[in-house]
Amino acid sequence: DGKIWIERDGTEIGIANELVEAGVPKQDIVLGFKAPYRRKFTEFAAS
Repeated sequence: DGKIWIERDGTEIGIANELVEAGVPKQDIVLGFKAPYRRKFTEFAAS
């Protein structure tokens, strides 16, 4: 589906935030380290 899945993020700023700053749309980023039911409450893609 072309989405970027982040499975782990141990950085202070957050890899997802760095990707957004680099121009990647939030709907193309999935926070895989969050439970699926919690992803829908983030500003990023659910899956």
